[in-house]
Amino acid sequence: MGTFFFSIVLILSIAIVFDLTEKMDDFFESQVPLKEIIFDYYLPFIPYYMNMFSSLFIFISVIFFTSKLAGNSEIIAMQAAGVSYHRLMVPYAFSAALLFVLGILLGGWVIPRSSERMLNFTDKYVDHFTKESARNVQMEVKPGTILYIESFRSYNHVGYRCSIEEFDGKTLVQRTSADKIIYDSLEYWHLENYTQRTFTGLREELEQGARKDIELPIVPDELFITAQHAKQMTTPELRHYMERQRQRGSGNVKAFEVEYHKRWASPLGAFIMTLLGVTMSSRKVRGGMGKNLGIGVILTAAYILFSTVSTTFSVNNVMSPFMAAWLPNFVFLAISIPLYVRASR
Repeated sequence: MGTFFFSIVLILSIAIVFDLTEKMDDFFESQVPLKEIIFDYYLPFIPYYMNMFSSLFIFISVIFFTSKLAGNSEIIAMQAAGVSYHRLMVPYAFSAALLFVLGILLGGWVIPRSSERMLNFTDKYVDHFTKESARNVQMEVKPGTILYIESFRSYNHVGYRCSIEEFDGKTLVQRTSADKIIYDSLEYWHLENYTQRTFTGLREELEQGARKDIELPIVPDELFITAQHAKQMTTPELRHYMERQRQRGSGNVKAFEVEYHKRWASPLGAFIMTLLGVTMSSRKVRGGMGKNLGIGVILTAAYILFSTVSTTFSVNNVMSPFMAAWLPNFVFLAISIPLYVRASR
């Protein structure tokens, strides 16, 4: 555990220096206050990247620590004293369990709140990613009610050319179209220059007017949520958002599902990386720990790359979000188990 946290402090210190060097011009051009740089960007920066690269830190820490034990012939002495290889894994498993719990808490609750400040800072001063308008919005706002807005502006909460269709099963019972839809407060909206058609069997009732107040269970912010916002939601909030979007028939859920599954898959990788690291470095080899560390860095880089590529496949509908998040763990677990069996013999 000491090696793990020491490596985190070392690597993140270097990362902060490089990041500050890269963004120094943006900070000066935007005249960002020093207080905001420290507390709104770099303070959340630490847990965010610590959690992102925890697999790398865990793997290198295990290899470094275990290679020192093997290099000093301490593992040989333990086994000569009757300690089995399985018993040797108990303290490793205990440490991995602590890091697993830490990863769940950081990824599910701590980091989303700190990431909100960091992403707001980035959006304001460095890279503007928040959209000011949304086009061709279509969703089921409540069971049987479909809302369509051709364009919506965030700065004045006004949408243009909208329609609201209400269904009873598969039968259209009412259709309301309007030139404008304007958000009022809470979940209250009003329509301007509207036309409402109500269908009763073969009969149709027509209603037209300049203004009509309606209630829709949606607020403007929900029209502008992007994949970046998934990192700002706690795990319960993320689960609730996905359920609500599925009910509305929204297609913008893949990135949120991947983020949700990764919050469980990444911490569980602590056990897999620990198992793989111990089996690779528990034997005394010529050349010391340098070879083991080199192999460890390559394998961890492959794990992170594999995770990133699978996420891209999921967003592009090539792979399910569950498989995108869990496939790297499955593959590396399949590699670790035969190595563990071989090492224990």
